[in-house]
Amino acid sequence: MSSEEGKKPATKDTPMSLRPQDPWTTFFNEFIPWHKLPDFLGLVRLARIRDLLRKRNLYDTSEVASPQAPPPADPSVRHSDARTPDGTFNDLDNPRMGAVGTRFGRNFPLEHCIPEPEAEMLSPSPREVSRQLLTRQEFQPATTLNLLAAAWIQFQVHDWFSHGKNRKEEPFRIPLEQDDPWPGEFMEIRRTAKDPTRSPHSNDPIPTFLNTETHWWDGSQIYGSSRKIMDQVRSGVDGKLAVGDGNLLPLDPDTGVDISGVTGNWWIGLSLLHTLFTWEHNAICDRLKQEHPGWSDEELFVKARLINAALMAKIHTVEWTPAILAHPITEVGVPANWWGLAGEEKLTNKGRFSDSDIISGIPGSETDHHGVPYSLTEEFVAVYRMHPLMPDEFIFRSLADDALLAEKTLPEVADRHARPLLNEVSLANAIYSFGIAHPGAVTLHNFPRFLQQLERENGPTIDLAAVDILRDRERGVPRYNRFRRLLHLDPVDSFEELTDNEQWREELRRIYDNDINRVDVMVGMYAEPVPPGFGFSDTAFRIFILMASRRLKSDRFLSQDYGPELYTQTGIDWIEGSNMSSVLLRHLPELRPALGDLNNAFKPWRRTSS
Repeated sequence: MSSEEGKKPATKDTPMSLRPQDPWTTFFNEFIPWHKLPDFLGLVRLARIRDLLRKRNLYDTSEVASPQAPPPADPSVRHSDARTPDGTFNDLDNPRMGAVGTRFGRNFPLEHCIPEPEAEMLSPSPREVSRQLLTRQEFQPATTLNLLAAAWIQFQVHDWFSHGKNRKEEPFRIPLEQDDPWPGEFMEIRRTAKDPTRSPHSNDPIPTFLNTETHWWDGSQIYGSSRKIMDQVRSGVDGKLAVGDGNLLPLDPDTGVDISGVTGNWWIGLSLLHTLFTWEHNAICDRLKQEHPGWSDEELFVKARLINAALMAKIHTVEWTPAILAHPITEVGVPANWWGLAGEEKLTNKGRFSDSDIISGIPGSETDHHGVPYSLTEEFVAVYRMHPLMPDEFIFRSLADDALLAEKTLPEVADRHARPLLNEVSLANAIYSFGIAHPGAVTLHNFPRFLQQLERENGPTIDLAAVDILRDRERGVPRYNRFRRLLHLDPVDSFEELTDNEQWREELRRIYDNDINRVDVMVGMYAEPVPPGFGFSDTAFRIFILMASRRLKSDRFLSQDYGPELYTQTGIDWIEGSNMSSVLLRHLPELRPALGDLNNAFKPWRRTSS
């Protein structure tokens, strides 16, 4: 597959900034891809890639379509040394940056983010793409990961973004093929919620959408993104979050689902992690109260939230990501976002000894938005479409002797079924079962069957694979080849270049009418060969290179304000001395026989036996 190999002449639709005479682009198009270079040279290449992406792939949408003035931030809210519920005042000069109700940005020039006319937008049929290219015929496991890795990414995504409730009016109507078992002549898919901040008189074709969560990495999936939700999840005593019977999360009697900051698309995997990090918050409160017995409930809460949110960001950066991107270069390069290339040991022993975040890591370095107000982007949303990680069947076993406890399907572990199942098998046994099981590989023909006919209590039955395809088109995310061009990668010239799987080539050719430029970005990323050790595509990785460090570098609580002055020395020691394994063992020490001395808790665990 042509990625950075060789240079191609500019075409009429190639933006000037991407043409080969650009010296930065010439560097990209060197013959050897980054993942085939010696480790040091590969790290240098990735650093150069990130520099280029920072210069060319950050775009602000806040002024599109004559927006109405946003409501002012409330200056009375404690904000100088604490995260606010709605994400305001992270940037003290621009208090509404990254807050609830602000727009998603873009990673591409805005003129390349205009959706196609609707007839083209529905071609080829998202339903047929789902049926013919995404349907799981046989479960393809990702054998280097455990199922906690799949639960973790949904746990994190709920902290990062949501477009809110879809519109009921004027849904997309997708004609169905004669052999399609879906009831009726059409499949209806609701449109994304409108952006109410756009001027009603604007005809600007560039789409804009609001994030109903904060854009910051602030633990909002646990704490909520409003004062109302935050008050619901707090106990009001010693800074702690509320827990109920059996030390599990309180249960909403109306929905039968745990009460937490974000509880959409609930299943037992989310229940495990929300419970675990609620316990972690409360343990942090206990430790802080020991050292500061005079602190109020509010003081304990805001400090514990800071510490817990930073710990989750650290776990994602130095453990989850290297587990799913297990190439020798990325196993060093990605954790360097946190520790720098100096590494954990030297940073722990000597502290920051360089102003460079490349050498000493981003936490503690100067905050920098790289010239564009911070937000998450629609392209970031697109590359985190990882539903194939989810299995259709789940096996629960005993931690004590690996004995079979229960076998369930995906619907039987979701929504109101999660709590009864957790009571049946116990939280420790459920986590053990996730530790020894594999998620699915992020590839074609591996989308969970149950998610292709997802029945929801408060909405229509949907084919989530078809929805994923249509969402990218609706929101103006370019199709695969243009997506690659705009990331300074060569487009693929043929289906043979896209994939080395002969069966997939013919299926892709048929669905896309032999037009390689019509391939959807999600389909292309699922089809392309991946670098050794990678759990998702190199194309998606380019967005990750940019946005993974941006989420740390733009957040003052994870950059310039990360230190003992704000977190307390106890807090910094807690974060830097903890990882996913230590969090698990702090609350469930009985997991030690399965976790053992494993260096990454998202890799497969040891099975126990009597």
